[in-house]
Amino acid sequence: MNDPVRIGILGLSHDHAWYNLPFVDSHEDLAMVAAADPSEPLTSRAAEDYGCKTYNDPADLLENEVLDGVYIFSSNKEGAELAIEALNRKLHVLIEKPMAASLDQANKMVAAAEENGVKLIVNWPFAWWPQLQKALSMAGEGAIGKLWGVKYRAAHAGPAELGCSEYFCNWLFNPELNGAGALMDYCCYGCLLSATLLGLPEEVTGFTGGQVKDSISVDDNALIAMRYPFGLSTAEASWTQTGKLTSYTTALYGTEGTIMVEPRIGGRLFLATKEDPTGSEAPVLDPEPHLKNSANHFFNVVANEGSHWLLCDPKNARNAQEILEAGLQSVREARHIQLPL
Repeated sequence: MNDPVRIGILGLSHDHAWYNLPFVDSHEDLAMVAAADPSEPLTSRAAEDYGCKTYNDPADLLENEVLDGVYIFSSNKEGAELAIEALNRKLHVLIEKPMAASLDQANKMVAAAEENGVKLIVNWPFAWWPQLQKALSMAGEGAIGKLWGVKYRAAHAGPAELGCSEYFCNWLFNPELNGAGALMDYCCYGCLLSATLLGLPEEVTGFTGGQVKDSISVDDNALIAMRYPFGLSTAEASWTQTGKLTSYTTALYGTEGTIMVEPRIGGRLFLATKEDPTGSEAPVLDPEPHLKNSANHFFNVVANEGSHWLLCDPKNARNAQEILEAGLQSVREARHIQLPL
């Protein structure tokens, strides 16, 4: 029997950590060796939940533990810095979306992984929705003809209203640590889908506005429009939406049909065609084990040398980061931005 893959956890301030760590803990071929974060309540929770050693400084964990890889759940800026350090130590890295606070950081991460011959995986919560996996497969197989548009809206009432921890909110509301506000946090999903399915657009236009919240200084609503030679995509973000209607719904538009994907595990997939214009529910099968959660996928890529799932491929996330950067530049300069940057 092979030894388990030894994993260190760098940062716990990203609340998505607590959704992903149980999958590591229950995976028979992964071992959670230690966790590090400056906030003692977070490391105490990790120690209590998983019985792992803890550090208050990620640098100490990297220096003192024998590891095969790391999971990173820190701010976008600090997480990217930790990823570059870990990759240069020849450790495999799984980092929570979007991957960085800037395009420069994303480029350095991709380069470090390639130069050191290790794997970089970007985790996205919606990557493990079976219906979204099926939708991307259908689009790639031509089920709706030539794809010409992608639309995704990520929206809720706000991080604090949603119940996000103070540790998470502290950096989400900090433009240096996050990279922006709602634009970086939530437009990233639609940018990833469009970059994955259509590649880089030729022009990006960003908008922020609707400053509904007086309590935060970053953008609380944003939209990024992506123009392609053959189509148009949009990524919407809101931290001020009341109710769940329209939130996290994916739409894919092609010359022969339209796909709509409901959110979350258990969501449905609908296909409309010229013959069935009102649309019908399409069957969705249970995904392969390596596509069920982040831990299974990490092990498959790292230990079995499996391929990255499209939505977790760092090159697609890097392209999404370029679209985000162009969107921010567009907001600052009030003009369309040509790509590549």
